Amino acid sequence: MGQSDTIRILLAKPPIDTHDRGIMILARALRDAGMEVIYAGLRQTWEQIVNTAIEEDVDLIGISSLAGGERVLIPKFCKLLKESDAADIPVIIGGSVLDREIPVLEEAGVIKCFKSGTSAGEVITYIQNAFKKGPSQVESSR
Repeated sequence: MGQSDTIRILLAKPPIDTHDRGIMILARALRDAGMEVIYAGLRQTWEQIVNTAIEEDVDLIGISSLAGGERVLIPKFCKLLKESDAADIPVIIGGSVLDREIPVLEEAGVIKCFKSGTSAGEVITYIQNAFKKGPSQVESSR
């Protein structure tokens, strides 16, 4: 967590996903909980999301996906993070995540999957607990 104790989180939507109400509600809740939130906006490419994460020196990337295809797209995104020397930035995902996809996403490097209907409070608690030891020691939910 950089020079301050504030958790910096990048929230992003996959390029094919255009529904942003949930991520906007979460962004406000995270901000109100004292986190610094950078919202990448809609229709950003995976490369743009990675570049923004690196440029903004974020502690965590939160991907919101309701479009499906997470089983294929998120592992490619995690691979892109590694190729960009940014594999140290933990990734969480929320949205239309199926139970059978969670092991694949965790194997790819996602530290926590939140299914549709998860409360903002639950996400906040998870992030706060995960960062108590600092971002380099963030542990997965596994």
